[in-house]
Amino acid sequence: MFKKLFLLFSAMLIITSTGYAKEIAGANLPDSIAAGNEVLVLNGAGVRTKLFIKAYAGGLYLKQKSGDVNSIINADETMAVKLHIISKMITSKRMEESTREGFNNSTNGNTAPYKDRIDAFISTFKENIKIGDVYDIIYTPAEGTKVYKNKELKCTAKGLDFKKVLFGIWIGSKPADKDLKAGMLGK
Repeated sequence: MFKKLFLLFSAMLIITSTGYAKEIAGANLPDSIAAGNEVLVLNGAGVRTKLFIKAYAGGLYLKQKSGDVNSIINADETMAVKLHIISKMITSKRMEESTREGFNNSTNGNTAPYKDRIDAFISTFKENIKIGDVYDIIYTPAEGTKVYKNKELKCTAKGLDFKKVLFGIWIGSKPADKDLKAGMLGK
């Protein structure tokens, strides 16, 4: 019983926010979040736009601010991405398609080594998606990447290699949205 309570408390701490620093397209992104024993700061934020539709506001959280893409992607340290859905046009199917495209771009078409973890990650979008849904994608070296939807744990994907291609979707050399990348990097 104690272990279950501890795990529940730990999960709550992971996605607890402390104050709001940035309003992006109607979504409030906190200036910092707690991730396990770490406090991560908002590095930057922006909006993912596709075909003139503002899909979601996204924020990148790091231990300390950085604009160095390579060091962020390659760092084996706690970091997070927060996605706040802001459009009713975002459906599970569209999110899945966009995410698969993002993984394809991030891996230069070599998704095979990550297939099972990509499928597990994408399964988090199978439920109905609505305006106001928040996805917290939190990487910690000891645990891998955990995905929460509205503070509920949906999946865990192990490995620094997976974290690299996942974060590459937003800040890699072929990002989902160049303006969102610039915003996440604080530019």
